This record gives sequence, structure tokens and C-alpha cells, in this order.
Amino acid sequence: MKEKLVVIVGPTAVGKTALSIKVAQAFDGEVISGDSMQVYQGLDIGTAKVTDEEKTGIPHYMIDILDPAQSFSVADFQKRVNQNIKTIAAKDKNPIIAGGTGLYIQSVLYNYQFSDSKRSNQYQQNIEEEIEQNGIEQVYHRLKSVDPQQAGKIHPNNHRRVIRALEVYDRTGITMTDYQKTQQMESNYDFRIIGLEMDRKLLYDRINERVDKMIENGLIDEVNHFYQRGLENAQAMRGIGYKEIIPYLKGEQSLEVVVDLLKRNSRRFAKRQYTWFKNKMPVEWYPITVETKDQVFQTILSDLEGFYKER
Repeated sequence: MKEKLVVIVGPTAVGKTALSIKVAQAFDGEVISGDSMQVYQGLDIGTAKVTDEEKTGIPHYMIDILDPAQSFSVADFQKRVNQNIKTIAAKDKNPIIAGGTGLYIQSVLYNYQFSDSKRSNQYQQNIEEEIEQNGIEQVYHRLKSVDPQQAGKIHPNNHRRVIRALEVYDRTGITMTDYQKTQQMESNYDFRIIGLEMDRKLLYDRINERVDKMIENGLIDEVNHFYQRGLENAQAMRGIGYKEIIPYLKGEQSLEVVVDLLKRNSRRFAKRQYTWFKNKMPVEWYPITVETKDQVFQTILSDLEGFYKER
């Protein structure tokens, strides 16, 4: 019998954390963060990490498990979350994943098989040096020649994904496109995906307000702490909420400019999250507003009763 798994998705600032705790309280559950940035210790404000008060005693997983100097991949996430699900199930509790990092969540639901070969830091460094010396065009053209379909999905400015796609081909002889076609689409879990969606203008207003609150709560000091540790180029510092602040710390841009940029990038990220979940996963969407939140949450809890009774 497959393990029951509820997944709560949606764009940033829509209310996923609050809903996940409501579901956990109602159905004797424990929550697993589905956010690729909340794994890092000390990255609290910029990731809108759940507080101890908000948890209301509900155990949470995949939060504060790594130092920001460490790297973290989707394969690492998949392995740890699958183990978390087993741990929760062994306690006769119900696992609930809540987060907005689509690929990471998808890897768990569909049991993606990742290449046995670990990523090579030396390979990445060599390609980055080539990009620095000659620009991205030559490297991107090489990707287009070996895997045009994958290249079409990646913007040339996304150096990390360009490098990864090339690395898969150079180290395995198989293109990323062919590799993805072999992925198992049958899930090991009996899952239900709940999505929260909000009017675009209302959501963008909430995102702007959240950014202002982050600044007020000390985001600049949080980023500066890790910048002073020499982590400017660490994976953790590339996330939205952190990379935008660094030019201010270096005296290259004003606070007003970087805050506006952070708001813009957060809004664009929310749009990409919507696109991913609507195109890639079988989500049951629930429209929500500030005024209807409690009512919508109650509807979701009622709808989940039948799911949990199907044993």
C-alpha cells in the first residue's frame, strides 16, 4: 500500500505555511519543507522561514540542516525527503510537504533517477573560466549543438543550468533531454497536491509588503553576516532575497534600488512558480484572498477527509 502524502504548493506569499500547519493539526501530520533555500541555517528572513511560534508544536523537517557554505542539489533533497517520509510514517503520522520549489517536489513524487556520477566542481570551474574569458555564447552554442531541445528551455544567462546540461552530456554521453525522457512517471506515493492561487495584483501587493517587512526585520544584516563570511558566491547566496542585497553591501547600488529589484524578482519568481505547477503537476487549485482564507482552508480540510479515509 502506498504511503499517503499531501503536498501544498503555490507561489511565494500565498499562505502555504499556514495551510500546512492547519492540515497537520487536523490529520495528525508532520511538515516537510519543500523549499530549496530553507535548508540553510541562518537564512531565516529572506526565505520567510516558519517560526517556532507558527509551528504550534508541529514537527518540521528539511529546515536548518546545512551550513550556507554547503551546496545542495535536487538529488540530495529527494534522498532526504524520502527518508523523512519514512520516519514520519513509522510514527503513524501523516507526511505533508509544503513549498514552492517545483522541481524538488516533483523529484520526490515521481522518484526521479539521478546520475550516479556526482557533480564535478573542477568541471564547473573550467566552464566558468571559459565563460569569463570568452563569454557565454560559445558555451551555449555547444549546448545547442549537442542538445538543442534542452538549450531551448534554458536562458543563456542561466550559467548554472547551461553548465549542468553540458556536464550531463560530457560525463555520461547522454543528453539531458534523453535522460529526462527515461524518468519514471509512476509515483511511489498516493499523493494529493493542493495549490493556493491568488489574484495577481493582490499577490504582488502581498509580495511587496513582505519584502518591506523583511527589510524592517533585518534582512540587510542577515545577508551581510554571510557576505562577511566570504560566501558571496555560495549557492545559498544566489537565492532571491540574498543576491539582490549584495550590490548594496558593496556600495554599488542604493538601498532603494536593490529593494525595488528584490520586489521585482520576487514577483517574477511567483509568476514562474505558477507556470511550473500549472504545466508540470496535477494540482487541485483553490482561489484564496485575505478575507476568504479561513473559509478556503476549511474547504480544503473537508476535501482531504475523504482522501485520508481511503486506506
